Amino acid sequence: MIIILLLIALVVLVLLIDWIPQFNTWQSRIKIGRVTDKRQWQSVVTQKSLQWLKNTPTIKLTDNNRLIIIDILRGNYKRDSIQHWQEAALVLGLTAEFSQTKKENTKIQIENYIKRKIKSDGNWVNPITESDGVILGYAFIQTPWLNHEKLKPAYDSLWNLIKELKGNHSSVTYKRHTQKFRYVDTIGFICPFLIEYGQKFQVPEAVELAIAQLEEFNAYGMYPNQFIPCHTYATQTKLPVGLFGWGRGLGWYAIGLIDAWRALDNEHPRKKEMTQWVEQFARMALRFQRENGSWGWLIMQDNSNSDSSTTATLSWFLTNASSITSIENECIQATDKALQYLMKVTRRDGAIDFSQGDTKAIGIHSQEFDILPFTQGFALRSVSTLP
Repeated sequence: MIIILLLIALVVLVLLIDWIPQFNTWQSRIKIGRVTDKRQWQSVVTQKSLQWLKNTPTIKLTDNNRLIIIDILRGNYKRDSIQHWQEAALVLGLTAEFSQTKKENTKIQIENYIKRKIKSDGNWVNPITESDGVILGYAFIQTPWLNHEKLKPAYDSLWNLIKELKGNHSSVTYKRHTQKFRYVDTIGFICPFLIEYGQKFQVPEAVELAIAQLEEFNAYGMYPNQFIPCHTYATQTKLPVGLFGWGRGLGWYAIGLIDAWRALDNEHPRKKEMTQWVEQFARMALRFQRENGSWGWLIMQDNSNSDSSTTATLSWFLTNASSITSIENECIQATDKALQYLMKVTRRDGAIDFSQGDTKAIGIHSQEFDILPFTQGFALRSVSTLP
């Protein structure tokens, strides 16, 4: 009898593990998009971001929604590297929010988070071993009030990781086992950090590597004459591999380019050329924005799901690209439309919904659309930069 009761309890537990997240998603979408004032929306997005900075939701590796206990037990449910870019985006968004509002609690929460990640000697509590984590270092190094000399050991370790991933090649691979490819994701993960690190600590080869990473991708990973990124390109054949126009791939390129461009000294000899890349990419992105203000997870397919992560990252890109006179008005209008869309898909608790889940492999993209702290951070970063 006891064994039967235990088996029943186990079955109920397994069903609850599957059912509770689905029920929570369903109920949280009731009366979605209620906040229509931009500053009020910024406030609720900030509160959710602060909550998530303390306890970041797990972004699962799989689209599977049945018997997920099996994925958990096999270690196929989550991965630290995915969490790194979620948390980095939250820090970036909250840093921008503090710069605008000067709310002391936001600053304190960012500092508390950094203390959980970096030891008193300036080294990482848990060393970062993959390129995905470099963006977390960028989130720290661009925070203006921190003592960066004290954090230099952590930054140095990321520079050493990047050099290891580069090896004898001219650009940096995404993972140690992916040397045959160059992913668009890597541009967002490493290029802004390299520019900031190189200029702050007088390491010119870091700056040069960031520009080379972008330049190579422009040469081999873009649709000819369109400036639409592919997911990857093969290093041996120099041919693109995977989807052109994958939405979050545009987002990764957009982050890498715009943050590197913003950070690069105006007197640098490549600044003018990078400005041309920003304008080219902006004009391409503007072509594919939908009437509702979003971009699809596959931008060239009209019936593909709108993706909030693409929309948030491109709104950040266009917010900054609007400083280029030739595209100023179009970028401002597109940013406003994008933020209006993100407001409409924000849950009652301030969480932005309908972001595409994590990509499984080249050409294998998630069809789950749910919350993503990464989206939250870049939406907050965008709205906090507006006057």
